[in-house]
Amino acid sequence: MTRVAAVDCGTNSIRLLVADATVPDSASGAGSTGELTELDRRMTIVRLGQGVDRTGRLAPEALERTFAACREYAEIIKAHGAERLRFVATSASRDAENRDEFVRGVLDILGVEPEVITGDQEAEFSFTGATKELTGRTDLRRPFLVVDIGGGSTEFVVGDDRVRAARSVDVGCVRMTERHLVRDGAVTDPPAEEQIAAMRADIEAALDRAEETVPLREAHTLVGLAGSVTTVSAIAQDLPGYDSEAIHHSRVSRARVGEITDRLLRSTHAERAAIPPCTRAAST
Repeated sequence: MTRVAAVDCGTNSIRLLVADATVPDSASGAGSTGELTELDRRMTIVRLGQGVDRTGRLAPEALERTFAACREYAEIIKAHGAERLRFVATSASRDAENRDEFVRGVLDILGVEPEVITGDQEAEFSFTGATKELTGRTDLRRPFLVVDIGGGSTEFVVGDDRVRAARSVDVGCVRMTERHLVRDGAVTDPPAEEQIAAMRADIEAALDRAEETVPLREAHTLVGLAGSVTTVSAIAQDLPGYDSEAIHHSRVSRARVGEITDRLLRSTHAERAAIPPCTRAAST
């Protein structure tokens, strides 16, 4: 067993996992993975991608929020005695002109240089993580369509036991908010109908771009991951709060997703914050 730590820094949140890991047997073939015994899991909303879609740069205050979380995580990693650390960064840091500032800050705090991965790499990692436990399931039709909705980008991946096609598009909750829901420096509360229509058109255009390379319509099972998806699942189940065990592998019908989406779009910030599973995200 090796004690490892992994940090995933996205456009909206930064996550930490500390675990004891077994090394996979190389004889089992490419794509095999070891087993994890989870020791600590954290998530902090830092909005690293604040303003990146408009300015192309990481804002100083966004960098400081992220570095503050890194300092907290450094203490947790040290306390657990992790032997190895991997730091992966995605959409916002991919696009930023000043990403070198981000890289230097992380290196100074955690002692490792963040790996700023490509959209294709992010898609492959998402697919591997999302489908690892689905291998051998006879109740799920293949191919899978894995959709990873992030703050800055969304990955669409189609595959069976491995990736067949993948595409990352610059559509995420932070980008959509900043592009379409901000007026006079503030987020419209709740969004106006014309803002919702513009946002839908932007998302549909992104879906068209994804479908140029990914056979979305060939998939039989949709597997969603990340905060937007887990929040919808929690609301659909009327959970009193965020419960990862109840959310993991849960199923939500298309009709129910539509009902929840419509409710959230027409709610004010205060009304959304009052929904128990939304409390964690709404506090930022």
